[in-house]
Amino acid sequence: MPTKKVRAQRLESASARRKLPISKKPLYVKIAPGIRLGYRRNEGPGTWSVRVTGPGVDWIKRIGLADDHEPADGRDVLTYWQALDQARKLARRQPGDPVDDSRALTVSEALTLYEKDLISRGGSPYNSKHARLHLPASILSKPVALLGPTELTKWRDSLLDKGLAPSTVNRTKTGLRAALELAAKHDLRIANRRAWKVGLAALPDAHRSRNVILDDGTVRRIVAAAYARDRALGLMVEVAAVTGARLSQLARLEVGDLQADGSELRLHMPLSAKGRRRNKRHECRPLPITPALASVLKQEAAGRPGDAPLLVRSNGERWGHGRRRHHRNDFRAVVEAAGLDPDVVTLSAMRHSSIVRMLVNNVPIRVVAAAHDTSSKMIEASYSKHISGFTDRLARAALLQIEQPSAANVVPLAKGR
Repeated sequence: MPTKKVRAQRLESASARRKLPISKKPLYVKIAPGIRLGYRRNEGPGTWSVRVTGPGVDWIKRIGLADDHEPADGRDVLTYWQALDQARKLARRQPGDPVDDSRALTVSEALTLYEKDLISRGGSPYNSKHARLHLPASILSKPVALLGPTELTKWRDSLLDKGLAPSTVNRTKTGLRAALELAAKHDLRIANRRAWKVGLAALPDAHRSRNVILDDGTVRRIVAAAYARDRALGLMVEVAAVTGARLSQLARLEVGDLQADGSELRLHMPLSAKGRRRNKRHECRPLPITPALASVLKQEAAGRPGDAPLLVRSNGERWGHGRRRHHRNDFRAVVEAAGLDPDVVTLSAMRHSSIVRMLVNNVPIRVVAAAHDTSSKMIEASYSKHISGFTDRLARAALLQIEQPSAANVVPLAKGR
């Protein structure tokens, strides 16, 4: 079906446009619901623009120059009819429209595409959903190809005004940036990668370690309080304390990951699916565990299939961050029972304490990083104070000791005096 021509006698010809008064405001023509073509009369050639409006949406994009004083070339200089076609191509999809590859991909659709990609790779869709929660409708509905660095920078900085920590802002904008990069790979017409490379640059000095480190006695007290509240909770907390694993890793442990017989007791801990490696969902890393923990886990796994979750809540569900599987309220009660501040001590303190425990016991940083599914760089950045403490002891033990000679003007006392 041919596209209906939108007539506008004042704009269709160059001679008619030159009769219009010079104005700072464009003259708009409605070409579709929520889509308008604008023409602005200048001292020189006029300019074409497209404006898209709707519930929570209002953006304008300059299309090109009008053929007021030079012939149209279909790219930089456009006739009225060419400007109409360009406006339609740049405009957002309307609600209910079928997906059409000829239409520009919006930011909302880019986030949806990214979420599907994360799920297919075994990643967490939270990275996409979290960015969407903080994006206004005016950006979500905008075609990716029309994004500019200034508006992205303003959005990033607005998150600070909402009270988000700089590190949280960086994580949020990283999810959006990844979605935009994926959209650009799928749509070769998206040629404005510089917009998010500049506009979504990381905030400086955002990584400030707020890790809570607990001594071994305090960790044991928390584990005991967790067992006193609920056996399933206590077992999960004990595994977290001994291995230093994240909750996302503990939730994916299966019965078959337990090696509780023989001289080398260990858990084959799933990797966290963080980072750029795509196959981490199926990778595991062996972590040593104590005989006492191996015995308890062996009892827990008795009679269950190898692909069953090893650690579950009392109701049989896996542990996790979802609302139905929430652990925070239970853990807050445990921390209070242990005489600590639940606003300060979280389950992550088990991980941080495990890392520092290894460092102060002279375990090489690379081994500590591998055991906790992170990098040596992150260990050095987050635990530098503790690293300097144990490296100082190592270096001091290796110092060359030289006996100082007696001073020349010191006369030793004679024996017997």
